[in-house]
Amino acid sequence: MAGHNKWSKVKRAKAVTDARKGKVFSRLSREITMTAKAGGGAPDGNARLRTLLLKAREANMPVENVDRAIKKGTGALPGVVFEEITYEGYGPGGIAFVVKCTTDNKQRTAQEVRSIFARWGGNLASAGAVAFQFLHAGQFLIARERCAEDRLMEVALEAGADDVITTEQGFEVRCNLHLFDKMLHALEQAGIKTESAEISYIPASTVPVTNLDPARALVKLQEALEEDEDVLQVFSNEEMDDRLSEAAHAG
Repeated sequence: MAGHNKWSKVKRAKAVTDARKGKVFSRLSREITMTAKAGGGAPDGNARLRTLLLKAREANMPVENVDRAIKKGTGALPGVVFEEITYEGYGPGGIAFVVKCTTDNKQRTAQEVRSIFARWGGNLASAGAVAFQFLHAGQFLIARERCAEDRLMEVALEAGADDVITTEQGFEVRCNLHLFDKMLHALEQAGIKTESAEISYIPASTVPVTNLDPARALVKLQEALEEDEDVLQVFSNEEMDDRLSEAAHAG
């Protein structure tokens, strides 16, 4: 059921409003810079960079912004030095959260993330207190119309996939996080387009949310975290059906 929530979140993330595009571009720029720094600025030799460039294209991010971010990562242009940091916490109802950030000021980011959790009925936890409830792995979502199941199974398993899960929404491929680049390359070579490709924190088990008030509180917390410029991704282990999720997002 956790995969169902993931599909819903991907769908909402793609419906980016103009008001939020500035923050989306800022986050993408940081990710592109860090990825280019770690793996080089040539997309052909950097699978994660290729994924980010596709995201940037889908978000209609200006080409000059993308080029500048790559050049900052490779050192061709000076820029602020960012580092990646992960926070763990609990939201309303004991829902576990993992929050992935990039920052040039760890103290500022920690204070802001702690404040957001407190504001919406949650709290930060110590490192390791929450992460054990998630599988840290490569995760790929493929819509049903993109590929036949047998073909996907063949490609994914040959590339080292740990699991291929079939759901109503489509297919989910999971792999060891160290095989992410290899898996992405295999899918690309096979002409299989992904709806989402990322190193993710996948809930090992989920906590059902069935009432509107706690669902609204969780949505407010998630939205507040996602609005913070230093936050790249938010992972959580709640499970709610589409009707309740839509009502909670409607306020």
